[in-house]
Amino acid sequence: MAASFFVAVGFGIVMPAIPVFAKSFGVNNAAIGLMVSAFAITRFGSGLISGTLVDRFGERAVFSSGVFMVSLFTFLAGIAQNYGQLLFFRAAGGLGSSMFSVAASSVILRSVRDDQRGQAQSVYQGSFIVGGMAGPAIGGLLSVISLRAPFFVYSVLLFCSGVVALFFLKGDSIGAKKVSDSAESATTIREALAMPAYRIALVLAFIGTWVFLGMRASILPVFVTEKLHSTTAVVGYGFAVSAIVQGLILLKAGRFSDQNGRRAAAIIGSNVVFVGILVLTFSVNAFMFLLSMTILGFGGAFLATTPASIVGDIIKGKGGKVIAIFQMAGDAGMIFGPIVIGAISDAYSYRTAFGFSAAIFVIALVLVYQIPETRNTDGPQVINLKPIDEDL
Repeated sequence: MAASFFVAVGFGIVMPAIPVFAKSFGVNNAAIGLMVSAFAITRFGSGLISGTLVDRFGERAVFSSGVFMVSLFTFLAGIAQNYGQLLFFRAAGGLGSSMFSVAASSVILRSVRDDQRGQAQSVYQGSFIVGGMAGPAIGGLLSVISLRAPFFVYSVLLFCSGVVALFFLKGDSIGAKKVSDSAESATTIREALAMPAYRIALVLAFIGTWVFLGMRASILPVFVTEKLHSTTAVVGYGFAVSAIVQGLILLKAGRFSDQNGRRAAAIIGSNVVFVGILVLTFSVNAFMFLLSMTILGFGGAFLATTPASIVGDIIKGKGGKVIAIFQMAGDAGMIFGPIVIGAISDAYSYRTAFGFSAAIFVIALVLVYQIPETRNTDGPQVINLKPIDEDL
């Protein structure tokens, strides 16, 4: 959690500076969009590589190596002399980010029991929310000093994160739930994909990222300023309210998932999020926008932890590749969501784009009612990897 917090704060610091720094090299908006997407594309493309590394070398080595790699490339991005260098170093950092994310998820999912996994995911998500809220404010101040300063500070924070992982993330504390950590006992991708719960978790990860990151990273700020005739400050208030509500509910949502099951938590989260998207689609003023952000924050607290908890329930031993596929599903939503939503808004309207996202989310709404319960209520877990649909 501590190492992830350093990463989250640093990421929040550098995010506001990236588009402005890229613009300083005289490029157009499309090139700035490519700068944002390149990082996610590299993460997506290297997901299985990161999963293989986790299975072979363990979480601590991959976690620390990945963070150190991002630290190095972030520093190099800070001293970039042209757009091409900045794009290359930013994209290269995606590999390290993929390594860190898969290793961190593996630690969280494997080192706790079923009756703790939802709460562990809540704390993990919470560390990113708090860091993400604190980071932009710091990054804005640093950008006034120099557009390069946020990159250097982020690099230092990443280095601190790597040191924490390297010296304190000991192997004995990882993998409390396991039969054996041999390659033979690890959950394979084929075994995982044979389970309906895992397949549904992949879809939820893709659609959830589409909704929570795709809309926010593309047209939502422009919609508020152009169609609702409000200010960028209101956009910031909306994002802050959503993050605060989600942060306040996260632990309770995680505890609810542990006590009542993943299916129940997913049903609550999906229904609330769907209502939030509808309110956003039909928003006609700033108040409705803020209301939609509040609803999305509440529903997101339940929905954000459930898919990852399902993955943790079904893996045994080392399941780096299984976790990597899950991460890649989320990355795919972050890559394609902004592109599709932006294209629809250009061709038709902002509300049509939001309505299309609501229609896509109906898929998630239907699937959550079909999730087989994966939480084991019988204490320490030994997972039966027989495909769940055979029991149905």
